[in-house]
Amino acid sequence: MPRKNENETGSVDWIRDLARPYLKGFDPAREAGHALRGYRFSRAAGGKERGRIGFFAGFLVGEDGYGYLDPQMPECLLFAFVDPPGGKLHERLVRRPESLFRSFHEYISWLTHHPPRFQFSEHGRAGLLRHLPLDRWPEGRRAHYARNFLIEGLAWLVRSGLVRNMSSESRSGIKPNR
Repeated sequence: MPRKNENETGSVDWIRDLARPYLKGFDPAREAGHALRGYRFSRAAGGKERGRIGFFAGFLVGEDGYGYLDPQMPECLLFAFVDPPGGKLHERLVRRPESLFRSFHEYISWLTHHPPRFQFSEHGRAGLLRHLPLDRWPEGRRAHYARNFLIEGLAWLVRSGLVRNMSSESRSGIKPNR
């Protein structure tokens, strides 16, 4: 049985081209699992800590590992991540009180004035995220609104400096300044 709004989340190739200018230096990889449909943009990071950092842009179509978001699927989803969750790199960049993700969540929350605002989560794969159910948008126009939602979110990630700082993190393995 097809999922609700499957036609709205089925084709995702446009996401790679849309996000590429915002996420320069992060390698795109198509994500088509049980929970996510879209593109993951990532690169190696951490030096001795070893891991991957990056961003996901696309759709949440299942709860596998994302139930903590209390989603109303399908949803349009944009998030920054550090893999593996629970590893040393994740601890330093996400979970610590003065972490890169915590400080950028505070800053990006100050920049954005209308919902949906970015959320912070120290648990799970999505550390800094923004999501919205597709049924909030008019049927037949959801792909258009999803593009706008992702463009706006990606612009905030660039404008806040998170993309630049994550690029620096992956090159040097040390925490950059904002």
